[in-house]
Amino acid sequence: MKLVRYLCIRLAMTVPVLLGVTLLVFSLVRFIPGDPARTMLLSMFDPGSNLTDLEKDASELKRSLGLDQPFWVQYGHWLMHIVQGNLGVSFRSRTPIWDEFMSRFPATLELSLAALVVMILISIPSGIAGAVFHRRALDHISRFIALIGISVPSFFLGLVFMYSFSVKFGWLPTMGRGDMKHLILPALTLGIGLSSITARLLRTSMLQAFSQRYMLLAEAKGLSRLQMIGKHALPNALLPVLTSFGLVLGGLIGGSVIVETIYAWPGIGRYAVDAITGRDYPVIQAFVLFIAVVYISLNLLVDIAYRWLDPRVRVEQEGQRG
Repeated sequence: MKLVRYLCIRLAMTVPVLLGVTLLVFSLVRFIPGDPARTMLLSMFDPGSNLTDLEKDASELKRSLGLDQPFWVQYGHWLMHIVQGNLGVSFRSRTPIWDEFMSRFPATLELSLAALVVMILISIPSGIAGAVFHRRALDHISRFIALIGISVPSFFLGLVFMYSFSVKFGWLPTMGRGDMKHLILPALTLGIGLSSITARLLRTSMLQAFSQRYMLLAEAKGLSRLQMIGKHALPNALLPVLTSFGLVLGGLIGGSVIVETIYAWPGIGRYAVDAITGRDYPVIQAFVLFIAVVYISLNLLVDIAYRWLDPRVRVEQEGQRG
């Protein structure tokens, strides 16, 4: 019952956050330079046509799309549709945005899960090695690699991978979605940057765990170094990492925007970039709202998992309510 009460409180706290996000997104999208009606018409504009007809058609199109209404009227209509589960219709394709999202979401999910595997395979061994071999050569090497991974932008890393493995050697395909070979470069590009952050955090947590008294007790019991790390240090060091895991998973979705654009990956991120280019307001608003919901949901799940794994959090929260 306590967990259910905690979950209800957290869900209630997300309502004003989501309302603020919807208002902020709807407001900022209106500041994007350009007129979506003119942009849509210019994409189909015949050079031999009259510009006067273009202006007239743009005015009629704005009226049909509801863009000539006051700001609060537009926001109210959009919010009512969101509450009803209707993300709206794309200005450009005239198709429901929800259908477009669902057709592209499997590609984004596939890329995110593959990048998550890359992040785990790199960050956990690197973080453990950096802590075990503290201030030794392996620690310096892992920290240097992590610093490069954090500093290098994903778009630059993607271009380097494309030139090296596709153009130069021809080992892997450059763009598109197909078999496993098409997934390797996008997953590496997206996963390396996030693995650098997680590796540094895990290294710091491991060093703090090594200094705790239970490690001295484990050593006094005659446990080997490997047993001390696996049974005592690593489980406790993963708790702070779990706190940031929600942000990391949300970063996978958000970071896929750049990676999907570079590799022409047919996911939600690339769909959002095309919408920004075409001033497709409903798609932009739906995408940002989708990212906000993902972040809030993942952080809620992380908080529940953290509360379940660490009894000290439950005791502290119950003491504050008491």
